[in-house]
Amino acid sequence: MNRNGASSRRPSDMQVGVAGKRQARTGRARSHPPIETVDVADIPGGGQLHLLKCGKEFSIQFGRDELMGSQDHLSEMALATLTSERLAGKDGHVLVGGLGMGFTLDAVLAAWSAQAFVTVAELVPQIVVWAKGPLAHLFKENLADPRVSLRLRDVYDIIAETSDGFDAILLDVDNGPDGFITSGNDRLYSHRGLAAAYAALRPGGLLSVWSSYADDGFAGRLEETGFEVDEIILPAYVGSTERWHNIWFAAKPGGRARLSDMQ
Repeated sequence: MNRNGASSRRPSDMQVGVAGKRQARTGRARSHPPIETVDVADIPGGGQLHLLKCGKEFSIQFGRDELMGSQDHLSEMALATLTSERLAGKDGHVLVGGLGMGFTLDAVLAAWSAQAFVTVAELVPQIVVWAKGPLAHLFKENLADPRVSLRLRDVYDIIAETSDGFDAILLDVDNGPDGFITSGNDRLYSHRGLAAAYAALRPGGLLSVWSSYADDGFAGRLEETGFEVDEIILPAYVGSTERWHNIWFAAKPGGRARLSDMQ
């Protein structure tokens, strides 16, 4: 959980009603369709994810927390596009941790060249079923893109077994830099996990981490590992002035990643 308390986690639009966000934007309430449970997925190691639908919108939820919604995905796509802008080349090997609703993958495929190679690590098999079923309209043909290799594995294991193999590692597997979904994800954000990510990157490569909240301690761990760190905040959705998301860009020295140029 967030070290500063769970209140800063992303509240669930589906649980409180999709109309809640719309009312905040427009100043008036609107009626909305009922919330439907489309499917339930077991998480390896325990727990469940719920795929919910309200009208045309979908939400993937863990308990009462929304992990991903189809309505607002500005910062999830920025995770990919801003990483690409900070890299000198667009033809490298990208590791995407977490399939979600495919927005980050879509942005990666748009930002990287036809010569790039994209590995997507997904821990929950049912997420892939959703991507090819009720969420297929969001994924379009991206999973069939010849650049994409989908692996049903823990992203930590892929990172830990790789040396100088990736030009970018994009992580959006929790609501921030802690093991929220599975306790095992804490490994990703520990000193040991960050050292593994550092080793898995080529010189000048980037580790980019999405979060729904700020975490000064995580930025400190990145720097202690040897990364050069840039942190930005983005609106949680278009027009938001109260809810913000964070992205850390951590560069492995020795290449041509452009952190300072982008600040």
